[in-house]
Amino acid sequence: MNDTPLSAKLGAEALGTFWLVFGGCGSAVLAAKFLSGDADNVQLGIGFVGVALAFGLTVLTGAFAFGHVSGGHFNPAVSIGLAIAKRFDPKLLAPYIVTQIVAATAAGAVLLLVASGKPGFSAVESGFATNGYGDRSPGGYSLVACLVVEVVLTAVFLYIILGATDDRAPKGFAPIAIGLGLTLIHLVSIPVTNTSVNPARSLGVAWFAGGAALSQVWLFIVAPIIGAAIAGATYATITAATNAVDEGVGNNPGVGTAKPATD
Repeated sequence: MNDTPLSAKLGAEALGTFWLVFGGCGSAVLAAKFLSGDADNVQLGIGFVGVALAFGLTVLTGAFAFGHVSGGHFNPAVSIGLAIAKRFDPKLLAPYIVTQIVAATAAGAVLLLVASGKPGFSAVESGFATNGYGDRSPGGYSLVACLVVEVVLTAVFLYIILGATDDRAPKGFAPIAIGLGLTLIHLVSIPVTNTSVNPARSLGVAWFAGGAALSQVWLFIVAPIIGAAIAGATYATITAATNAVDEGVGNNPGVGTAKPATD
């Protein structure tokens, strides 16, 4: 991993982040609700469970495909949490985060192009898979409830990532644990916030969904970062981890050289 050019790492992050946003948000926009169109109007869409699986599968497949190049973050909160946990070089935070946001925005733009192929589609009126609280929460949950769920679930997500990529964990299975973890997170929180735990995912579609979406996106930048920071700062203490590791397959320490936590 140390010999991988930065351009390759950023390219892998761009591909993985694009896939996460296009696949996950695309499932919500295009496939969550799909009526048969006949007299019975049968619901043929994938619903909440399908969307949760789509987000989990994008991370699982993306981590296997690109994790050995960039570490497979695809999420600014993950990059920040890993840097705090001394699993990631802080000097790479800015280029990683910029790349993730740009790639997420590109995915949102392509998704809008596809969705607009259906007559009458409106990103503003449909919500365009954006996150929200209050009247923009799928279940009408308050700002405080949405803040708490995003902080807690992002922290849990980082604990899963840090645990699955710990030197003591079975090697090679991290992307599976991380993908399934993200699936469960979505199953819990889609009704609350439409699930962010990823500022790039939130921004990538909010740009196209109008002022109401953009006015609330701050929460889905701040809360995931807080949750990731909590996990990054406490994982080693809670689990008695003694080593920080280089990023590898899904941040798997089986690739790269282990470094002392004091480095």
